[in-house]
Amino acid sequence: MTTFLSGGTGTPKLLSGAESVFDPADATVVANTGDDVELGGLLVCPDVDTVLFDQGGVLDRETWWGIADDTTETHEELHALADRAGLESGPRYLPDAAQTAGRDIARWRRFSGVAEFMEIGDRDRAVHLTRTGLLDEGRSLTEVTRLLADALDVPVDVVPMTDDPVASIVHTPEDSDEHADEMHFQEYWVAHRGDPPVADVEFRGAEDADPAPAALGAIEEGPVVIGPSNPVTSIGPMLAIDGLREALEATTVVAVSPFVEDEVFSGPAADLMAGVGFDPSTAGVAEAYPFADAFVLDDADGTDLDRPVVRTDTEMADEADAERVARAVADALEVV
Repeated sequence: MTTFLSGGTGTPKLLSGAESVFDPADATVVANTGDDVELGGLLVCPDVDTVLFDQGGVLDRETWWGIADDTTETHEELHALADRAGLESGPRYLPDAAQTAGRDIARWRRFSGVAEFMEIGDRDRAVHLTRTGLLDEGRSLTEVTRLLADALDVPVDVVPMTDDPVASIVHTPEDSDEHADEMHFQEYWVAHRGDPPVADVEFRGAEDADPAPAALGAIEEGPVVIGPSNPVTSIGPMLAIDGLREALEATTVVAVSPFVEDEVFSGPAADLMAGVGFDPSTAGVAEAYPFADAFVLDDADGTDLDRPVVRTDTEMADEADAERVARAVADALEVV
């Protein structure tokens, strides 16, 4: 069995070509839920769904978000209604009192559906409706995720990192007049495209969250692979949960760097790492993952680490690239 920690697009891209290297029947994917939001009353789990949709063969691989060829009629009508009613678009947080009322799993991340700031396709929305309905029937997020995986014929076992609420909150500098003092990661990345300066990142609720039993068991059994995901907001929420971090410290872990020395392949990892005090580089990733036993680095990355390193071309534009990186991960597992 092999366990993959997944957030953003890095690990899903790795998984897209890993089938010939790691048997899907023996693979578990532990997905980040710190990025989840409740939008218009529906729980949206972006990092969970990227894995579900990709492994289920329906992901829009142009955007690595949502379902390919989905329509957006409901999304467009929401904006049209808001415009006709004179309502402002953009992230609209529900009042503070509403953030901790009702459905616990949605704490600290509730947004109004008025002129929704995240584009949700119509088929995609059906997934969120089903997920939220099943949660309201009393199922855990782990149970719901597995039911959705079955419905999409996903070959790997996909489980959330926790069944409890954890929210990734980006803090901006105190002297930042242009942006709010704090915002959910989805506002930072989707609404503002990573523009706000980062002073810190908080994983609200992590101190009280328990690991999902399926996630903890998979990590304890190991080995664990961390793809080239963002170390701060994709993997950081998992490390903020004591039980998961302690399990990683006790098992075999291979990590793929999302950097080539100090150049990141994509996304906001560099700004976020600098904001929380890590050097935005492969060396910084190694510092963020002190429990990692070995790393896979790009051929062009000359970073000298104190742990075994396997090098290959780590850019993944297609499944053949992903298979190459997966084979390098397998090689790294052989040397630890």
